[in-house]
Amino acid sequence: MEIEFTYILLIISIIISLLASLFVKIVFKKYDKIGVSSCLLAQDAAEQILNENGIYDVTIRRAAGDLTDNYSPADNTLNLSESTYGNSSISAVAVAAHECGHAIQKNEGYKPLELRTLSVPMASLGSKAYYPIILLGIILGTEPLINIGILLFSFIVIFQLITLPVEFDASHRALKILSNSNILDNTEMKGARLVLTAAALTYVAAAATSVLQLIRLLALSNRRN
Repeated sequence: MEIEFTYILLIISIIISLLASLFVKIVFKKYDKIGVSSCLLAQDAAEQILNENGIYDVTIRRAAGDLTDNYSPADNTLNLSESTYGNSSISAVAVAAHECGHAIQKNEGYKPLELRTLSVPMASLGSKAYYPIILLGIILGTEPLINIGILLFSFIVIFQLITLPVEFDASHRALKILSNSNILDNTEMKGARLVLTAAALTYVAAAATSVLQLIRLLALSNRRN
C-alpha cells in the first residue's frame, strides 16, 4: 500500500504542476494580445510606479527568456523578460507592476521578503545536493545519508512556503498601484487581476508539489526502515 501511496503522490504533483503551467500560459497569452489604453510600455510603467513610491535606485533591465521576470534584492535590479520589456499589453504591465511590488517590499523592509532572501542559499544547496545524496544513500544502503538528503530537500519546501506570502503581497500591491495610478482602466484591471492570480497559482502549485514530494520521500524512507 505504501508503494501505491507514493506513486499517487507523484501523479498528483505532476498533475498540479501541469495544470498550473497550462493555466498561466493560456491567461498570459490571452492578455498579452490586449494593449493597455494608456499605451505605457512595461518598463515605463515600472519606472512610473517606482518613482511614485519614492524609489529611484532600482535599475530596470531586459532579461533573456520568456516569463523570467524577477526583482533581485541583492543588486536592486528589476529584470523584465523579453516578452515583457518593451510590451504594452495587460500581461506585461501587470507583471512589471508585480515585480515593482517586490522592490517596494524591500524599500519598506518587508520581513517575509528579508526571510526569503536569507533562505535562498539553503534552498539552492538543497536543490543541488538532495538528489545525489539520497541516491548515494540508497546505493550504499546508508540510512543517515538518505535522511540528510531529505533534510536538504526540506530546505526547498521551506523556501517555497516562505515565497507564498511574498508573492501574494507583491500582487496585492501591484493591483492597488495600477488602479490608484490610473495606469489601467477598470476593464483592464480585471485582466491584470486574472494574470496575477494565474501567476500566483504557479507558486501555490510549486509549494504543493514540493510538500507532496517531501511526504513521498519520508514515506519511502519509512518503508526502508
